[in-house]
Amino acid sequence: MGGYYARAEGLPEAVADAIRDHYKPVGQGDNVPTAPVTVAVSLADKLDTIFEFFGVGMAPTGSKDPFALRRAAIAVISILNQGNTRLRIRKAYRSHIDRQLSHNYSQGRYVVGVDHTMDADGEEVADLYPLSSLDVFDEWDVPFERVIVIEPDKTNSGISLYEGTQEIAFFEQFIISQFPDLIRLDEELIAFFADRLKVQQREAGVRHDLIDAVFALGGEDDLVRLLARVHALQSFVATDDGVNLLAGYKRAANILKKEAPTPVTPAKAGVSLSSGADEGNEMPASAGMTYAPEPAEAALLAALDAAEPRAAKAIADERFEDAMAALATLRAPIDAFFETVTVNDADPAKRTARLALLDRVRAAVHGVADFSKISG
Repeated sequence: MGGYYARAEGLPEAVADAIRDHYKPVGQGDNVPTAPVTVAVSLADKLDTIFEFFGVGMAPTGSKDPFALRRAAIAVISILNQGNTRLRIRKAYRSHIDRQLSHNYSQGRYVVGVDHTMDADGEEVADLYPLSSLDVFDEWDVPFERVIVIEPDKTNSGISLYEGTQEIAFFEQFIISQFPDLIRLDEELIAFFADRLKVQQREAGVRHDLIDAVFALGGEDDLVRLLARVHALQSFVATDDGVNLLAGYKRAANILKKEAPTPVTPAKAGVSLSSGADEGNEMPASAGMTYAPEPAEAALLAALDAAEPRAAKAIADERFEDAMAALATLRAPIDAFFETVTVNDADPAKRTARLALLDRVRAAVHGVADFSKISG
């Protein structure tokens, strides 16, 4: 009816269509809007509903979903994927929060003062920013010397309520102390969309563990890009190279879990290693190497040197099949390494260097997906 009224009022067709269709899709098999204005309004409506209900602690629990938030999330996923629309869920949520912070600032509540440096007279040079103007979530390591928070409506001309001399910790602590639910909800919302994506993709034959493997990397909240990664991963793990690389990865991960619970510094081909482990099993990459690597060890180092930049470039270019192909080149060197090289060698230098090499294998694979989440 809203669409009819809009047309009767002489509003543009795109506006009338958006009013009529922005509730879609409302169920399985319903049409997904494709007109740009309708898509924008539909996404805004559904995302705002989800964000607000999560924000007041009314997220779905168990079988209870009185406000149909699960259905709204699946609708968002359908709109984004069918229209190949690129939207980062986390960024959308943070924009939603930014409006709340902007409202706080407009009420004169919070201002952030950031001290940069000293001027020629030895006085601190400071800039004042409204809290909402800083992307406080994406960049915790604020590159400033000191952060001061003031409330101009409650203090006398910039009296500091909060002050710290470390670049990272204090600003983060302030945000968490003032808005403790924002960080928690950020992760809860991503988990919520991950669960809905698994439900939505089950009928398409997409394995839920592969969705978990990509989500587990963190930071991936572009659902179109995420599904492209998942589809490439699903094709890869169905091949012999994928099966064997997964087996090699899990063997490496199990050894690291048992022998080196503290992370080791990955070895680099052509970069020497020290003769002994530093505290915490860390191996500086610039120290002298005291042994000649075995052929399979050297071959794996060379394979990593070649595969890592190829995979990283392919991921950056969103060529996920090419990234999998780069990882596939590690399969034979990893097999040969485990067949001929003793990782837990009696020589501490060899043991530490080889554990570091396995850590590098694990890190290379994690550049594509967290293989520990993949069953099989």
